[in-house]
Amino acid sequence: MSSKGKSGKTGLIFFPAFDWAISPTHPEREERLLYTRDQIFEEGLMDLPQIDEYKPRLAEMLDIARVHFCVPDVESQITEAHLIAAGSTLTLADALESGEIRNGFALVRPPGHHSMRVVHGNRGFCNINNMAILVEYMRSKYGHKRIAVIDTDVHHGDGTQEIFWHDPDVLCISFHQDGHTLYPGTGFVNEMGGPQALARTLNIPLPPGTTDEGIHYVLDRLILPVLDEFKPDLILNSAGQDNHYTDPLANMRFSANGYARLNEKLAPDICVLEGGYAVETALPYVNTGIIQAMAGLDYSHLKEPDFVPGRFVQSEQMSREIEATVAQVQRLWDDRDELVKDALEGLGDFYRRKKRIFYDTDMINESQEETVRLCPNCSGYMTISTQAQRGYGILNSAFCVSIPRKACASCREDAKEEYEEHIDDCRIGYVCMQDKDRDTFKFHNNMTHTQKSY
Repeated sequence: MSSKGKSGKTGLIFFPAFDWAISPTHPEREERLLYTRDQIFEEGLMDLPQIDEYKPRLAEMLDIARVHFCVPDVESQITEAHLIAAGSTLTLADALESGEIRNGFALVRPPGHHSMRVVHGNRGFCNINNMAILVEYMRSKYGHKRIAVIDTDVHHGDGTQEIFWHDPDVLCISFHQDGHTLYPGTGFVNEMGGPQALARTLNIPLPPGTTDEGIHYVLDRLILPVLDEFKPDLILNSAGQDNHYTDPLANMRFSANGYARLNEKLAPDICVLEGGYAVETALPYVNTGIIQAMAGLDYSHLKEPDFVPGRFVQSEQMSREIEATVAQVQRLWDDRDELVKDALEGLGDFYRRKKRIFYDTDMINESQEETVRLCPNCSGYMTISTQAQRGYGILNSAFCVSIPRKACASCREDAKEEYEEHIDDCRIGYVCMQDKDRDTFKFHNNMTHTQKSY
């Protein structure tokens, strides 16, 4: 069960990552948190008894490897800043589970929700997925079974979606600006999970210009009722602030007060900061509103200096479009069990899909083939063949094996055989294996014939 109610406090962690940047002028920079921190201190929020500030800590390599297949290895894909950003979410998880806090907000960077299961570099400003690392930590250390991740970033949370695509016990809901108009160009209604987890991924693409009215319609008519049915142990929020009307990278019309009301209704156990790039005009006010809502404080007078009531009006056509999308997604949720049954009847022992993934920050093209054993006795093991290219040159290739929680003896044995068969295969650079039940990770370098474990 959730740890809500054990304490009335809200835990906060700030980590601006002064020593990490994609470039000196990049929009994902340390000022994203510095203005917020100034605003919170100016408002005196840190002096209130309802709020406790926590110090961040480093995540361990296993915390990363529990989620990601980093190629060529974990160490090559991260910096200390990434370990601290991820570790901050785990600090709040420990505080939540111990009853020290009722909820928590990790105001950290670098962000993470565009990072997928396999990592060859940085895409969408993300190397590792802080939210997914938090989810798997909560499951491995504290035994949570069902977790809901609500992604409120203006960009589709494609990395988090991909990591939990085949997992019916993690409900991933993302509302975002329509992918036809914005990076990463995904997040459409028909993206709803693998055959064993259909409609446990729900996407609500919204038209550019959507206001507080539209986003709260989605929350009230779809997200909250679905959560009531799913009954998660935990509700986690990938809290992107770039739906705000001043954000320079998107085209939505959400306000700081609208964000605060959303947080009050959603009542997440832990929020993890994702995007948001209006560092002066939005982030200080949005983050302050979220903190006030989480702590049960009055946010009714919260508004941006340039906010004018009634400035943004949602057209009837836009409202009809949002209503139609919500109705479509609701039907998928209602039919989820039948969708899974029908999908599995048309498949054999294995489900396969091929993917091409572009790392826009590092200009890497990845080719993947994913195979999932459709086992009648467990959720089945997964293998991924991956190759990354930059320009015309091959960067790295790997064969990855993931053994799920509660794997049956047959799947466990077959997965180990797949791992062993690819060791020392000269056509593959690296061979990796995750074992979720044993909470271990093996990594074999086929070029140096060396192995390490986490």
